[in-house]
Amino acid sequence: MRTLTVTLRGQITFRKEVLQHLGIKPGEKIELELLPGGQGVLKAARPSKKIDGFLGLLAGRTKKTATIDQINKAAEDGWAGKK
Repeated sequence: MRTLTVTLRGQITFRKEVLQHLGIKPGEKIELELLPGGQGVLKAARPSKKIDGFLGLLAGRTKKTATIDQINKAAEDGWAGKK
């Protein structure tokens, strides 16, 4: 069992070995399920594979915009194996 210390700001730091065990990399998120009796289950947050998890994924990462026709053409090319 691992023991973690809570800072005055209410933060904790996980050791590298714990993050590796959970399969969590820097920048990824962690889910915490609160259970009765003051217990919780901690696990790596994985994408839901729903469109809601995809929407906004690239928001703010580029200043480029594309028309719906350009997006459709890119999708067609991708399905056809073109680059």
